[in-house]
Amino acid sequence: MDNATQTTAPNSSAFSFISKGWREVRDSADADLQLMKDRANSFKNLAASFDREIENLIHSAAPSFSVPAIRQSSEIDFMKKLQPKISEFRRVYSAPEISRKVMEKWGPRAKIGIDLSRIRSAIVAGVQETEEEDMDGIIEYNKVRKGRRTMFREQGQFGDWEPIRALKTRLREFEKKNSSVEIFGGFKNSEFVEKVKSSLKAICKEPQESKEVPPLDVPELLAYWVRQSGPLLDQLGVRKDLCDKIVEGLCSKRKNQLVLRSLSGGEPPTVDNDKINDELDLRIASVLQSTGHCYEGGFWTDFMKHDDSDGKRHVAIVTTASLPWMTGTAVNPLYRAAYLAKSAKQNVTLLVPWLCRSDQELVYPNNLTFSSPEEQENYIRNWLEERIGFKADFKISFYPGKFSKERRSIIPAGDTSQFISSKEADIAILEEPEHLNWYHHGKRWTDKFNHVVGIVHTNYLEYIKREKNGALQAFFVKHINNWVTKAYCHKVLRLSAATQDLPKSVICNVHGVNPKFLKIGEKVAEERELGQQAFPQGAYFLGKMVWAKGYKELIDLLAKHKDDLDGFKLDVYGNGEDANEVQSTAKRLDLNLNFLKGRDHADDSLHGYKVFINPSVSDVLCTATAEALAMGKFVVCADHPSNEFFRSFPNCLTYKTSKDFVAKVKEALANEPQPLTPEQRYNLSWEAATQRFVEYSELDRVLNNEHNGAKLRRSNGNVIAKSVSMPNLSEMVDGGLAFAHYCLTGNEFLRLCTGAIPGTRDYDKQHCKDLHLLPPQVENPIYGW
Repeated sequence: MDNATQTTAPNSSAFSFISKGWREVRDSADADLQLMKDRANSFKNLAASFDREIENLIHSAAPSFSVPAIRQSSEIDFMKKLQPKISEFRRVYSAPEISRKVMEKWGPRAKIGIDLSRIRSAIVAGVQETEEEDMDGIIEYNKVRKGRRTMFREQGQFGDWEPIRALKTRLREFEKKNSSVEIFGGFKNSEFVEKVKSSLKAICKEPQESKEVPPLDVPELLAYWVRQSGPLLDQLGVRKDLCDKIVEGLCSKRKNQLVLRSLSGGEPPTVDNDKINDELDLRIASVLQSTGHCYEGGFWTDFMKHDDSDGKRHVAIVTTASLPWMTGTAVNPLYRAAYLAKSAKQNVTLLVPWLCRSDQELVYPNNLTFSSPEEQENYIRNWLEERIGFKADFKISFYPGKFSKERRSIIPAGDTSQFISSKEADIAILEEPEHLNWYHHGKRWTDKFNHVVGIVHTNYLEYIKREKNGALQAFFVKHINNWVTKAYCHKVLRLSAATQDLPKSVICNVHGVNPKFLKIGEKVAEERELGQQAFPQGAYFLGKMVWAKGYKELIDLLAKHKDDLDGFKLDVYGNGEDANEVQSTAKRLDLNLNFLKGRDHADDSLHGYKVFINPSVSDVLCTATAEALAMGKFVVCADHPSNEFFRSFPNCLTYKTSKDFVAKVKEALANEPQPLTPEQRYNLSWEAATQRFVEYSELDRVLNNEHNGAKLRRSNGNVIAKSVSMPNLSEMVDGGLAFAHYCLTGNEFLRLCTGAIPGTRDYDKQHCKDLHLLPPQVENPIYGW
């Protein structure tokens, strides 16, 4: 029993030893097998990655835009030859079968050989075609029981992967050799080399685009300052084109980037000032947005937010005159309110001056007066509906005003802006903005309203030059007009080039004619088609009888050429302050003029005249001229900027000299006027005038909520806000001008020195009674603050 036990013990020990050894061999084999799998997968991934990066290099080397044909360098040929060979290498050695073949060759004392000669020859053949080296690499696996070590051995020196090392060496030689040669139409090889280096680095690590916005450099800050200071520099005598060149020079770096971007997009390499300004705006907005800054107003500004809970925008039209005073600033704003309200897209309020009874007797014709604003409002609405043919749905409000006999105009009393509630303070249209703001002492229009448009009706400088010391007065009035329009308006529309060139202004005729005149013209055309005589009468002139309204020019022309116009008779219709003097002068010169009382231009008694004479050069845009053309008549007028809009009409005959005047009058009397085309009739209508006004005043953008939310688009498609992120130096200057004007107009002594009516800084007790207003706050009568 003991012997059996002793015999079994050695057998068990031997079995245990063999079993343990076998487990160790199996574990070692499993580990070696896993290692081979990992190395095979790693090798396959490296080959695929290298192939992908080489393909990217080839594609990036080829420009995406058209350039002149040039000699292809040997380095580019090398890259193109290398691409298909790498692809072949990937196809052969990255196939899934390689792992299976490796496993089939596994075994004791087995040798797994991977022939690298094809890899080396594929790369070296592209680097140096004249040298051919054969590298027989055999990776040998020796499995040794003691230590169970895995050893890879390659004939020759393998070290770092030879193909990569050879490629890096060749690229360094390529960079040194071609550092001074320009290829691809102005691109330097160094840029291409940098792309190659970046792509090689990307094999190990993908680059991440930095989200940080680089800070503004000094040239960009200077360019922005010059551009925003444009209006101030213009006042100092620096022209706008010079400022644009300075901005372009400072933004040369951005300009080069725009050229490259245009080339890459297949566009002509042209960059205008608008693109440079847009890029500069984008840079400023990007930097400010990256800092979290949001511009909500400066020291001078106090922005009001419009309440659009009712879903409609509000337009307030403020003018300096009202019916029954038949003047342009009373009639044209009334038509504008009616046709803006006709679209029903916005609520419209017309704000007109209210005069006390004593002033009404001085201003309104035929001793017509009103005891209450409601009575005058009814008169205005009835007059309008008789002429436009539809019921206009807009609101009429009144503000206190006083009539100045010296200036022959109505001056606002108090703060006119307070008569538009803050809820309705959205868009303001100031008819004659310089007139409304000469003595304005109150809320700044551009602070209370989101958008303020001024419309210039009158050439005040022309009137002032005719007075005593007119040149000196005109000098001061010119700069005051610049001051107030710049401080209180976002946009200014000039009816013609006959007006003063004001800041922020464009020229556009935004006036039309009464639809009744167009109907008269259609009726005349129908009569002429039937063979009837449409114009049995000769020539006439119609206008307010003051010397500045063309009467001086008319009498001078007729007196100088009385013999040349022998038998020519002219009927003159008009009333005015200079009526007696004008009539006595014509009688003294023995001119064949027949003076009649003023009447509406649409009166039946005026339909039969064929020629309308208008020699005035003081008008900005003569309404009577437009009405005469609409009725199908000839118009003889001066070759003057105020008549520029009418030159496109065939019935408008302009003259440059006095002899030319005589010739045009005879031509008109001897011929028949041409009928108006539908397009010409439309251009004279208020529908066309309203469309022009909406376009040139940028009202369409404001009504579409685009004005205060101007957007800038990045190159990557992101949209950022411009207006809320960038302070505007020009707006800061305008705010300073408005504050200075407020301080000066608050001083009663300075107001009186500049010609203001006493007591117009605030409305008086009679205005409070008529308009049901609270008494104004008591302030210092001298200093006003």
